[in-house]
Amino acid sequence: MPGLKSPPDAPPLRITVSEPPSQNPPRTPNKKPPSPSPSRSKPSPARSAKKPPPDSPNPDDSSLDNPDLGPFLLKLARDTIASGEGPTKALDYAIRAAKSFERCAVEGEPSLDLAMSLHVLAAIYCSLGRFDEAVPVLERAIQVPDVERGSDHALAAFSGHMQLGDTYSMLGQVEKSIGCYEEGLKIQIQALGETDARVGETCRYLAEAHVQAMQFDKAEELAKKTLEIHHAHSEPASLEEAADRRLMALICEAKGDYETALEHLVLASMAMIANGQENEVAAIDVSIGNIYMSLCRFDEAVFSYQKALTVFKASKGDNHPQVASVFVRLADLYHRTGKFRDSKSYCENALRIFAKPVPGTTAEEIAGGLTEISAIYESVDEPDEALKLLQKAMKLLEDKPGQQSTIAGIEARMGVMFYILGRYEEARKSFESAVAKLRASGERKSAFFGVVLNQMGLACVQLFKIDEACELFEEARAILEQECGPCHQDTLGVYSNLAATYDAMGRVEDAIEILEYVIKLREEKLGIANPDFEDEKNRLAELLKEAGRSRNRKAKKSLENLIDPNSTRTTKKEGTKKWGFRI
Repeated sequence: MPGLKSPPDAPPLRITVSEPPSQNPPRTPNKKPPSPSPSRSKPSPARSAKKPPPDSPNPDDSSLDNPDLGPFLLKLARDTIASGEGPTKALDYAIRAAKSFERCAVEGEPSLDLAMSLHVLAAIYCSLGRFDEAVPVLERAIQVPDVERGSDHALAAFSGHMQLGDTYSMLGQVEKSIGCYEEGLKIQIQALGETDARVGETCRYLAEAHVQAMQFDKAEELAKKTLEIHHAHSEPASLEEAADRRLMALICEAKGDYETALEHLVLASMAMIANGQENEVAAIDVSIGNIYMSLCRFDEAVFSYQKALTVFKASKGDNHPQVASVFVRLADLYHRTGKFRDSKSYCENALRIFAKPVPGTTAEEIAGGLTEISAIYESVDEPDEALKLLQKAMKLLEDKPGQQSTIAGIEARMGVMFYILGRYEEARKSFESAVAKLRASGERKSAFFGVVLNQMGLACVQLFKIDEACELFEEARAILEQECGPCHQDTLGVYSNLAATYDAMGRVEDAIEILEYVIKLREEKLGIANPDFEDEKNRLAELLKEAGRSRNRKAKKSLENLIDPNSTRTTKKEGTKKWGFRI
């Protein structure tokens, strides 16, 4: 996530450790800082005692009682990192420095040196990819400072919470990550007040975290606050304002408010032009093209994409991944407008670039492009090709920290492809893996999670695992009712699936209750023009007519309908649409 922490593609051994806190109050960097912590790298974990290298200080633990040893070892850790020798030796120095500071700390007096050493230790653990071990170190670090003792303690506490939030983010634990960022923001506001420019930076960072968690209302509230703070502290059309407006546009687009998103993007583009940021202007043009496409203003979208393409080719070369990303957008646009030959041509051009990426291209960029192209292939009824691209994308990300939610999304898409191809057991396993990752990352309450549960339920129905399907549909219903409301198409689809499943299980009264509720919703709020209305009405009439009779024949019929409403196992896509299966 851009903002306070390092980008996921940052070299793992490059760790810059700043000096101990000065008398200045807490602050956050202005442009894509790694974290407002004493370390510029992402957090790191617990403790593993290793034998010190031959040239390290005296390994006798009794020497750690020397108050001069902690600062010396911490300096050695910093120097080792700066020299590029690798984090392993630095880890030993940092562990022993933290032990020394802890031993020499005066009882009842919080030691900022101890907090600093724990931040450095955690950063080294994270550079080694040992994020789980970083968590207890940082949890200890945030307990050390006393924010009532002044700005240095506030800075240490703020830095610790933000670094811990970054670490949870890398572990895919989004809710815990956001909780840490919120606590850090509270400490910063307490120390600096609500209108300080550095508070604005943290608000933006937290807003970005809420966007990742698809909590757009909270993200919008924080983004507005960020914009207000920067208006008060920055010149008109500043780079800070441009960054804030791009974030606001992203949030508005996610909420379907395309006109407002477009306004923010135009203002952001003007700010970037005023500051001579040509490549950033091109990136905003791509976003503007996306909005135009959502508004079905296709000619204007093409113009925006072509403008961006010209700039990227001139500044970065024909084979840069940003050029490929514009090709993907054009491919999607031409697919939507029925120009399938042009769409396929742009897909192939993008795939050629992703197949031979230029140096510096990240796995995340390639995986994102492959995922977008797979959606186009899926739309033109080429599920096999779409599945291959998704498998390549997942392979690129499987060893990358902090990508659990992204991988879960790819696995869910793969489950859809397996389902369409009739490979139901593979579909179920793919959905199951996605669900497990989403639960672990704290996204169990999102609408996307509800949709994935519904999809997994359909795969279970195809495998005649009716009890399991019922549990999944019930959980999906609870989530989608809460997140989307009862009238949303995804929620209605789950109602339909659940009614058929209850009927197949012989729970006729439960099925009748759901269908009566759905029909009432359509009659009173949604209208009866939807083709599903007549189907649901007929199903309810049958259930009411046959209620109390032998359920064997009817249950079998309902199960067949849920598996394939048209009674032909070859028309899988039609059955999918009939039962509210959402991609």
